Amino acid sequence: MNRTAARILTRLYPRRWRERYGREFEALLEDQSGGLWTIANVVHSALHARMFPTQGGQMDPNRITFRSIVKQPSALLPLAMSLGALLVLSVAAIYTFAHTGHGLVREADEGATAHLWQILMAGQLPVLIYFAIRWLPRAPRQTLYVIALQAGAILAAMAPVYFLGL
Repeated sequence: MNRTAARILTRLYPRRWRERYGREFEALLEDQSGGLWTIANVVHSALHARMFPTQGGQMDPNRITFRSIVKQPSALLPLAMSLGALLVLSVAAIYTFAHTGHGLVREADEGATAHLWQILMAGQLPVLIYFAIRWLPRAPRQTLYVIALQAGAILAAMAPVYFLGL
């Protein structure tokens, strides 16, 4: 690729990127054949660098993402507890239906099912508070997404209790 084309393609990148990598990148482009595929790849990469700039002009391989936060035990535990509470209700409903012919009904003595459900739902609160305190300052947007996911799981576990009047 000729020097002018390499310089034009390098100018597509943000200023901070060019300051750090510009000379090397121009030299690399000059050494290559510069086909249409190379030009398209450089334009795509430059647009990506402009749309998603690195923080503070530094490449950070340990960037905090939604996926990395949701894998944390303090994020997964409330989700698992909500799903466990929903599973407890589902198993109780299936068992009751199989033995009595009707679904769950509200009783004066709540029973083991209700107590397990209450323990699973109330036990999430300290874990949720710990998760929010730990992750909100580090990555607020991603943490709020995880908290919304956890809230959805909580609502899903509460829905049968509400709609069945248990």
